[in-house]
Amino acid sequence: MNIKVVSEETHISADTIRYYERIGLIPPVRRNENGVRKFDEEDLRWLLFSRHMRNAGLSIESLIEYLSLFREGDATIAARVELLKEQRNELQDRIETMQSALERLDFKIENYGSHVLPTEKKLKDF
Repeated sequence: MNIKVVSEETHISADTIRYYERIGLIPPVRRNENGVRKFDEEDLRWLLFSRHMRNAGLSIESLIEYLSLFREGDATIAARVELLKEQRNELQDRIETMQSALERLDFKIENYGSHVLPTEKKLKDF
């Protein structure tokens, strides 16, 4: 498969696929005699694994670290689980921050006339 087909099948842009390969989130993809990438099922599995981990909230840096541990073998399972737990905690913190921001915005919408508008009137135009 070429990168266009893989992009369509995985819903990952060609630019992202190239980026993932360049930074080592997926193994180097074989190329044909013209230098065009030739993806196989294993390449697809790596792409989808990386995408799923990103969708689960792992940063690129954390995913690179995770894959480095993965390559070291089963002796790093505990470290991989710990990394995932740390990422979960960071995600939970971001969710709480966003929930708080949502609540503040809801308050401003609900109290626009009595809260936001008087504050706006005190502001000088720039």
